[in-house]
Amino acid sequence: MSDQSERWVDATQLPEELVALIDTLRPGEDVRITRNGETIGTISGTVQQNPAPSTDSEDITVVATAMKLSASARDSLSERLGPGYLVLDLHSAPPTVDVLLVPPASPQLIGNFRALYPKARIVITEIEDAELGVKYEGPVRRLLDAGAEAYLPSSTIPRLAEQLDRTMTQLNQLTDGTSAPLTIESPRDRALE
Repeated sequence: MSDQSERWVDATQLPEELVALIDTLRPGEDVRITRNGETIGTISGTVQQNPAPSTDSEDITVVATAMKLSASARDSLSERLGPGYLVLDLHSAPPTVDVLLVPPASPQLIGNFRALYPKARIVITEIEDAELGVKYEGPVRRLLDAGAEAYLPSSTIPRLAEQLDRTMTQLNQLTDGTSAPLTIESPRDRALE
């Protein structure tokens, strides 16, 4: 005779984002499932066999992705970043994330992210990875693809001069005759160095 109170669902049948959220639940934490504002169920965290690295550690940088990425794309990013990073989907990330990767978006959305994740470094990224099926292209990527060699978001003329000099030095140091788009940096990040 089977126990009617025990029901289960294979995690491979659920959306990846939901499984990622469930994986981050700790014992005693719950996720309410609602329909039309009414709670229809609750998922509770349990002790994990192989718990994820603690996000409280100063040795781990928690990166949340605000763009839809497959688990394999997030795993690839995490693997490339190395053991000092934990990459999570935005929906399963704690509000204490260190870095929030965001596709090109409106200033209002960026402001909302800033309010939700006040301590996070918000990094706008334009990415295209055909192998992993990821394409988040924006205006800067389109300009660079059209032939521009760099993008300098300068806040002042002295800052522009500094960025332009560094950019020209890098472009002149290329030995193979090809020019790849250069890293775009924020004036705020440069001031933190």
